[in-house]
Amino acid sequence: MNEEALNVSVRKFLKKVGVTWQRDIEQAVRAAISGGKLKGSETLPARATLEIAGIGLAVEIEGAIELE
Repeated sequence: MNEEALNVSVRKFLKKVGVTWQRDIEQAVRAAISGGKLKGSETLPARATLEIAGIGLAVEIEGAIELE
């Protein structure tokens, strides 16, 4: 195994995940505020799950998205 290739590949994947999820979350929050589902001052509980089937990895991370 090439450690450098693994490191670069993991970083690329995580960057893609981060950028994609951030855009999707921001769009969903804006839509919820526009639609009256949110006021814009809430703290929203959040959970993300990462799975890599080939190695049996499943990691769950919990946190919160603060709107104000």
